[in-house]
Amino acid sequence: MMIYKYAAHRVLLIAALLGFIFPQVAFSQTVFEKSILDQINGIIKSPEKGGVSELSPNDAPQGVMIPSGWGGSGASLFGGIGGSYPQVYTHSPDLSGSVGACIGNPVTAVNFAASLNIANLSSLNNYSANFVLSKKVFAGSSISAGGLQLFASPIHSDAAGSTYFVAFSHAIQSVPSKTPGTSKLSYTIGVGNGRFLHKSPTDIAKGKGKYGTAIFGSLSYEVIQHINLNAEWSGVNLGFSLGVKPFKTPLSVGLGVTNLTSYSSDKPNMVFSIGYPLSLVR
Repeated sequence: MMIYKYAAHRVLLIAALLGFIFPQVAFSQTVFEKSILDQINGIIKSPEKGGVSELSPNDAPQGVMIPSGWGGSGASLFGGIGGSYPQVYTHSPDLSGSVGACIGNPVTAVNFAASLNIANLSSLNNYSANFVLSKKVFAGSSISAGGLQLFASPIHSDAAGSTYFVAFSHAIQSVPSKTPGTSKLSYTIGVGNGRFLHKSPTDIAKGKGKYGTAIFGSLSYEVIQHINLNAEWSGVNLGFSLGVKPFKTPLSVGLGVTNLTSYSSDKPNMVFSIGYPLSLVR
């Protein structure tokens, strides 16, 4: 069986790109989602003697809008910030953040990750929580299930109400990256309610309908080593991004654009993130 090895100087506190399904809200949710996705960057799979290494997702961010089937691994702390401009249906920028922790081995058992989110750092009055349980299944694959935007205030949140989801992710085993033990190509498919199904009140008022598809997914391809080109469908809109791991340290950067169709929202949004992980395992 493949063995996960934890790099001594790496693993978890990675900021990631923001989600932009609703104004301000999905922002910190996706910081959390990408933080735990990028925990996989600190996991290196080693081959059995005489065997071939199993490929895991590569070490650059692989999306901005949806959760992944990959979760955390081991005991780690994580956090991140990200920004968007402009917010949908306004001309204002936004900045949000998330801090959390995870524990558990997703190979022999499951990993549990949880975070506290701040959906608007300018006012510090819009808090919520997330959790994700993840489990590695077969070669290069993982499933996750969780809740997002839990306990959000109906007064301050633009998307009050919880979101629950199930996701499956797979790293294609026949397309190795130049980064040892990882794949150039990966995908995610999932289903959820809340932010993946319901459009915002403003969308409804603008005649864009009440429901999205509930099905979400992404495709990520490493165009250059440590740089991914990502395409995602969030259930209510389309986005593209670049995920970049510029140095040998765990620092990661994401740049993208979301809300590219008229299916929801009123205009595209530019997004960014930057983060660094902190492992409790040495």
